[in-house]
Formats: sequence, structure tokens, C-alpha cells
Amino acid sequence: MKVRYIYIILSLLLVILAVLNIVLGSVRIPLAAIFDMLTGCDGGNPTWQVIVMQSRVPQCVTALFCGAALSAAGLMLQTTLANPLAGPSILGITSGSSLGVAIVALTTGCSFSAAGEIMGITATVSGALIGAFVILAIILFLSTIVRSNTMLLIAGMMVGYIATSLISILNFFATAEGVHSYTIWGLGSFSGVSLSQMPFFVTAVSLGLLMAVLLIKPLNALLLGANYAKNIGVNVRRVRCLLLIATGLLSAIVTAFCGPVSFIGLAVPHVARLIVGSSNHNVLMPVTILTGASIALACNLICLLPGNAGVLPLNAVTPFFGAPVVIYVIVSQKRMRFYN
Repeated sequence: MKVRYIYIILSLLLVILAVLNIVLGSVRIPLAAIFDMLTGCDGGNPTWQVIVMQSRVPQCVTALFCGAALSAAGLMLQTTLANPLAGPSILGITSGSSLGVAIVALTTGCSFSAAGEIMGITATVSGALIGAFVILAIILFLSTIVRSNTMLLIAGMMVGYIATSLISILNFFATAEGVHSYTIWGLGSFSGVSLSQMPFFVTAVSLGLLMAVLLIKPLNALLLGANYAKNIGVNVRRVRCLLLIATGLLSAIVTAFCGPVSFIGLAVPHVARLIVGSSNHNVLMPVTILTGASIALACNLICLLPGNAGVLPLNAVTPFFGAPVVIYVIVSQKRMRFYN
């Protein structure tokens, strides 16, 4: 299939899923009223206005950017470490972000449902960023000692386990309300970004995605090995640092707002490789971003299926998509098109 047709199909799918995310919900709202509200006109019902403009639209945009961010982060890590099972959660970056949020939240006793008013978005995001970059700093230090990418991945996993252990200790000493709030946050949700927080969220994720796009050329060089990359003038250590920083930024922002979302960053790059049939990042990176955004929107739709009975936790849905992909990667006799 020609690349342009892939772009067209994925773009149409993305638009369809975005429209469904705005149209469908526990409250039935006429399409004409939704269209009026989206075009700046009066929807005729103040309650509908609140539901669409302050809930559904922000949730749709959050899912779109979250899926794109985690997918791009997963692709960069898999290429950098030359390991198809690398991802933000596997390497411990997500655990670091979760630890940062846990320290801020559980030590203050604030409820995540009121994070925007009580704890403050700055404290939450700062905690996630600091936690992610502390883990990244440890991994970068280990990368100067450990030459094997596989061993570096295992070391990152162990650091992630330590972060998870510290979270458990914090939960043990926290209040019952704090533990409950943190547990709910840990289930994942795309509803954690309000309309007022959206500019910061979109800007931060866009910055990380821009870094990912600018690193496409060195990513292609790394596919053929570090020695080849060095021979054509690529500063491998510098590129690896930039890739880990971009990955940390994307993972930290998503984790701060949406919780530790599982499997999207790990599975989507493999789906994109199957769609494209190549590991050329000039094509693979955009397809991965579009595919990740589409899958995140689809997962959000599935979360809304119970309707009036409630909303399914995000991390109860993503494994149904991600786990089969990972199993396929492990048991498949032929190697995925990881290299050209």
C-alpha cells in the first residue's frame, strides 16, 4: 500500500473516532446542537454546553495527544535500545513519574479529583517531571557503564521496581483518602485535563513530538547499529541523551495528567511497523503517531460503553489491545521488521 494512502486512511479514521468521542456519551445530545456549539453558536441548552465543551472536547483532545505521545516515546525507546519490548513503562520512566506524583499527592493528603484547585497543576506536573527525569538521569548514568542495550533495559526495569516499591511504602503511611485517590488515578483516565489546562498540556506534548520528528534521521542511523551511526558522523551518546529526554518529557506529561497508561507505548509501534512494512522512520514515525492517537480514541470510546452505569478505567481496556500485540511479538517465528 502506498504511503499516502496509509496517511489518508489513518487521518480519516482519526477524524471519525474524534467525532464519535464528541457525539457519544451517557447523555444524548442532538448532532445539530453539538455542531452549533463547536462552531461557536448557542447550543440551546446550558447543560449540553458544559458537557460538550468542558468534558467531551477536552477528553477527546487529551486522548489524541496522549496516544500520539506514548506511541512516539515507545518507538524512540525501541529503536534506541534495539529491543522490541522497550517502552516508557518497561524502562521505569512511567514509574518515576508516578513516584513523583505520589510524593506530591500522598504527602499532602489531597484528592486527585480536586487536584486543579487544592494541590495545583504545577505541583502535580512538577512532581511527575522530576520523578521521570530522576529515573532518566539514573538510566543515562548506567548507559555510560553498561554497553549492552539489553542489560540497560533490565537495569531500567529494576530502577522502575524500586520506584514502585517506594510508592507502596508511601501508600502504607498515607491516609485512606489519599490511598483511594491515588489508586483511582493509577487506573488511568483521559478526563484529567480541564479546558483551562489544555494549552499547557498540548504545548508540552507538541514540544516532545517535535523533538521526536527532528530525531528521525539519527533514529534511522541507529537502526544499522551504533558503529555505523558513528561512521556517518552521528554523536551516538548525544543522540541517545536527546531521545531519552524527549521520551521522559512525553511520558511525564501524560502520566501527570492521565495516570500511568499501559501498553499503548509498547504495542502501537509494532502495529505501525506491520502497517508500513518498513522501519524507515521518515514514514514510521508519522504512522506511529497517527495510529497511537486513533487507538487511544478507540480505547476512550470503549471506556464510555457502560453509559449511565459509569466509565471503565482506561487501564482495564488498553491491555485487551496491547497484550495480544506483545504476545505476537514474542511468539512470532519471523522477526518483526525492526531493521530495514
